[in-house]
Amino acid sequence: MISKPLSGPAAIAALPRDRLIAEFSSWSANLSNFESDLRRIEPYVDLHHIDVADGHFAPSFLFFPDLVARIAKLTAKPIHVHLMVDGAIVEEQTRQFIEAGADMISVHAENGESGLRAVRLARALGAEAGVVLRLETPVEAVTPFVSEVAFVTLLGTAIGVKGQGLSEKACDRLGEARAILRNAGREAAVVLAADGGIRHGTVPRLRAAGAETVVLGSLAFGDKDLAGRIGWLHGLKVAA
Repeated sequence: MISKPLSGPAAIAALPRDRLIAEFSSWSANLSNFESDLRRIEPYVDLHHIDVADGHFAPSFLFFPDLVARIAKLTAKPIHVHLMVDGAIVEEQTRQFIEAGADMISVHAENGESGLRAVRLARALGAEAGVVLRLETPVEAVTPFVSEVAFVTLLGTAIGVKGQGLSEKACDRLGEARAILRNAGREAAVVLAADGGIRHGTVPRLRAAGAETVVLGSLAFGDKDLAGRIGWLHGLKVAA
């Protein structure tokens, strides 16, 4: 077992804010040789991203608490669990994944009051919380959450389907979210994240639009020169 220097809110608060955070999605790892892939990315990853989907709120079935528990034993880096689940189960899923070792749970704004209760539960259980927004949902739906979360993540593609291109609306939506955070006095406290459609040609656009992390899938896991890829990522700047 690897010892983690920080966990929960402390680990999330310690993430870098002067460059893009390298957030790696386990959905794109080699699941038949998962431990080897984790070792390969460990020097470069800032944050592990694990998608959870119930086949109802999102069309996929992904992942489970035992996987998080296994990852938590193999990495010193924090774990971010994204719950793409129905509001009826979001609180119980929050509890299960924190018990398995998640440092942060992100729930969907579309879960409404159930999502807000899950955010508060996550923090009561010693983890950090975030909120995620589907592409088709107006950005202002994050407003009730911004005072209680450390991450706001905007999906740039339809939920739960790999391999899609980035929506033309994605960058403008990041700008809308940044304005909401600024108006709430939370711009410096909340990380703005982009998830979906992450490609070599889209990451600079998302970064310029204000993204502080992008959820890396095949762009990172499929790159033989991972050190070079992460160096490129770190060098991207927000537009002046």
